[in-house]
Amino acid sequence: MKVAVLKGGRSLERGVSLRSGARVEDALDRLGHEVQAIDVGSDLVKRLVADPPDVAFVAMHGVGGEDGTAQELLEILGIPFTGPGAAACARCMDKSLAKHSIREAGVPTPDWFAFNQAAFRELGAADSLGQLERSLGFPLVVKPSRGGSSLGIKFAADAGEVPQALVSAFSYDDRVVLERFVDGRELAVSVLGDEALPVVEALPAEGDRYDFEARYAIGRTRFVCPAELSDEEERAVVEAALATYRVLGCTGFARVDLILAADGPWVLEANAIPGLTDTSLLPQAAEAASLSFENLVSRILDLALNPAPA
Repeated sequence: MKVAVLKGGRSLERGVSLRSGARVEDALDRLGHEVQAIDVGSDLVKRLVADPPDVAFVAMHGVGGEDGTAQELLEILGIPFTGPGAAACARCMDKSLAKHSIREAGVPTPDWFAFNQAAFRELGAADSLGQLERSLGFPLVVKPSRGGSSLGIKFAADAGEVPQALVSAFSYDDRVVLERFVDGRELAVSVLGDEALPVVEALPAEGDRYDFEARYAIGRTRFVCPAELSDEEERAVVEAALATYRVLGCTGFARVDLILAADGPWVLEANAIPGLTDTSLLPQAAEAASLSFENLVSRILDLALNPAPA
């Protein structure tokens, strides 16, 4: 079978995407498929039309690949592809919109406010920061509304740290989310098809935050999979993750990130195209479920070609 692996692109997560794509290509080659490696650019449609694949494996992260842009083109061309459809990708990509959907469905997610740059430039949003900070409390989390890999996330311990955190977040996106900090365990639930894989816990080095460097630098974070949870905790975490996956319309596979606090799980976000690098969480969860990386890739392809009925 001819499989086009879409990777790279021009987002800030290009490097991670290239690593994901290369690992997928190696697995596809070992599985006996014909690999069509595509570093996505302005000639994407021409290349797909000139040499149509049987299926596209989307290994892109960030804007252009995880936000539904590439998926919309694949839908237009009638090419099956891995992961969620364009609409679900768009919902997952915008953290604020996703949180609205999650909360409306009754799934706990930390309180938040969102602003775009125009609100600060033209509507005086900066004058509302005091009220916002009183509502959310400190510390609080400031992050780009769209994006992944923990890029641009800052923790503000007090009001004096908020302006710089906003500047950092706005450097990645023109819309930012300010979110109540929830103290607890950093967990991730990968969903394959409609089944949850074993829960992964991220344990950053002492004093570290789970940011981009901690996520991808080997040795900065220790991962435990399956996470050491009681039966009740695991059930609550998995139920929250599956509810989020379904509410956002995900299909194929995705990853839901949560905090397990003393009062239960709180959903932070859903990742429509989670990483597939050697430090990524989905492959770790698959391995804990006795699913090799090759078998994971094969299963993802099967879900793309034989999607579950709506």
